[in-house]
Amino acid sequence: MADPRVNQIRIKTGVLKRLVKEKIAYEKELEREKQRLEKMKEEERDVYETNKQQEVINETIMLLPDCQRRINAAYEDLQKLVKESEFDLVENEIFTSAKGLLQEVQISA
Repeated sequence: MADPRVNQIRIKTGVLKRLVKEKIAYEKELEREKQRLEKMKEEERDVYETNKQQEVINETIMLLPDCQRRINAAYEDLQKLVKESEFDLVENEIFTSAKGLLQEVQISA
């Protein structure tokens, strides 16, 4: 029977990967929307339109801290599980993958 910790590590690794991708997507969206606002200003669009675009930007900005908080929580959960299982599962591929992800995210977080 497979070790249940391996399954938990796999799940938590997937959660952390998804959250990191989500944050990257929000950051890209923010840049895209800022460029769109600049273009609207250059074209001297209606004030209502530019204000609405600024609202879109502000909403995206508000999502980033929550996303980072969820990344930090997922990181801590995975790190705790990896530390608890470190000596038992060193040879496991999923464990190795989780440790690699922790090192990647630690650098960018």
